[in-house]
Amino acid sequence: MTVLQPFTERVIAVIRSIPRGSVMTYGQIAEQAGSPRAARQVVRILHSLSEKHNLPWHRVINAKGEIAIGSDEGRFMQRYLLEEEDVYVNPAGFIDLEQYRYEPEPNY
Repeated sequence: MTVLQPFTERVIAVIRSIPRGSVMTYGQIAEQAGSPRAARQVVRILHSLSEKHNLPWHRVINAKGEIAIGSDEGRFMQRYLLEEEDVYVNPAGFIDLEQYRYEPEPNY
């Protein structure tokens, strides 16, 4: 059994807390998990642990409100899953953060 670092455990908990029909940015998740400058680490955690921990990975987007997955298949799947939750993704792949961003209470 792999023991996760405390930051990794907090990131997983934050991602799990994103409600259906909402999104959070990588930076927001890093801040909620206690390390505001660790957005890239959130990307790595999401990439490596989403499947194993059954995370709602599709609810995580970049700071511009954009689907940031490199592959066409991944972008299509993220758009599809968000639209299934009634999140509007514009033709360029952007989500209105004013409307759909989830703002949990600070964890400090």
